[in-house]
Amino acid sequence: MLPSTLRQRISRNAASAFKRSFAAASDEALVKTALYDFHKELGGDMVPFAGYELPVLYKGDNGGVMKEHLWCREEGKCSLFDVSHMGQIRWHGKDRVAFIEKVVVGDIEILKPGEGRLSLITNAKGGIIDDTVITNAGDFVYMVVNGATKFGDMKHFKEQMELFDGDVTMEYLEDTMQLLAIQGPGAAAAVSKILPDGFDLTNMAFMTGADTTLDGIEGCRITRCGYTGEDGFEIAMPAENAVSIASKLLEDPTVNPTGLGARDSLRLEAGLCLYGNDLDEDTTPIEGALGWTLGGPKSRRRLEGGFVGAEHILTPEGKFKKTVKKRVGLMGMKAPARGHAEIYDASGEKKIGEVTSGTFSPCLKKPIAMGYVETGMHKSGTEVMIKIRNKMQKAEVTKMPFVEASYYQVPE
Repeated sequence: MLPSTLRQRISRNAASAFKRSFAAASDEALVKTALYDFHKELGGDMVPFAGYELPVLYKGDNGGVMKEHLWCREEGKCSLFDVSHMGQIRWHGKDRVAFIEKVVVGDIEILKPGEGRLSLITNAKGGIIDDTVITNAGDFVYMVVNGATKFGDMKHFKEQMELFDGDVTMEYLEDTMQLLAIQGPGAAAAVSKILPDGFDLTNMAFMTGADTTLDGIEGCRITRCGYTGEDGFEIAMPAENAVSIASKLLEDPTVNPTGLGARDSLRLEAGLCLYGNDLDEDTTPIEGALGWTLGGPKSRRRLEGGFVGAEHILTPEGKFKKTVKKRVGLMGMKAPARGHAEIYDASGEKKIGEVTSGTFSPCLKKPIAMGYVETGMHKSGTEVMIKIRNKMQKAEVTKMPFVEASYYQVPE
């Protein structure tokens, strides 16, 4: 156990680093989610993020980045996040799947009703415009995109729709629907209390979703997914019911309100990317170590291509094109390496890459980071040097996730 003064300092430093990373321009008009006043009542420290005003942490006995982070990993407990800044889209029309497969890299046609998957939206150069979770909702396709990129995503979709000869329409849910994430080992037990009697969570696989009622409220949706490496859910509800549903969840003493600071350190421990830091429009899925989203070597999407920018990612045979850089994990530093810290070879003479995300891992009690290095220097165990506050520190390329994932598996 870390001394309390050290835990508090690390928590403050993590929150400060997050605020610096995502501070909005002073003249930017920030949007408030339906839970804004609720966050304030709970002691939320509100910060600009993706054009919204959201809590970076909460003040109180169980508040602060460190405590909020560790709560989410603790057996029998779970964390509640406001992720209403994310963009929720419904796709309609008989050719909706064919269109979506023009703009993302994954196999959407194969999804059975209720099934979902992570995919990537690409540009004409094969760069990543955004990452997205896509679910076959039966009568429509349900898509969730990142809050900071959602308007750019939709502009891209509209441009591609003009080129598409088929029946497809895009319904952006705007802020009429809010989105909460409940994550952690106790998430299923907590969310079951607001689900209708008979809802079968035991057989609800990871990356599946369904329309449902929540606390008796119609027009809601639940998806078993998340951004922490733990079991968990994203639940969507009408804006006017967001506070009542959040309040109901927080009546359970195992549920803790959790801010963006802990969300960031949790996803980094899980080896998950933050768009804008670890992925961008100049990075391909192969460079980002996300080639698996296209499927295996003989999969339909790799053999057929057909999505925007495919020729920059795949050879005509469906193999991945060679790249000059790769996303990797990094450990061994004595101090946290933040974004843009330079990575050098073991001699410290040749710059080979750059850190994109870094923090102090509350679970491992040591600094962790991810970044990009030259191809050939990306193998696990490769010794490197990282310039942190103008001082060279030894580090090592490592595999991710840093903390083993605990995604739910349906019992056999």
